[in-house]
Amino acid sequence: MPIYEYRCEECGERFEKLVRRTEPDEAIRCPRCGATETRKQFSTFAARGFDRATGSGIACAPGSNFG
Repeated sequence: MPIYEYRCEECGERFEKLVRRTEPDEAIRCPRCGATETRKQFSTFAARGFDRATGSGIACAPGSNFG
């Protein structure tokens, strides 16, 4: 079950929602004001890699090159 990020068009609240794929599409309600005018947002994430030279983990920001 993926977690999606949403933004309420009424009050601007940003929130996450666990969405089950087996359920029919339904309006996502804002937890702050209850409005159903919400938009799915693009999510960013960070990844961890392994630095073979040092033998330690490295944090990689979105858009950075794994080297």
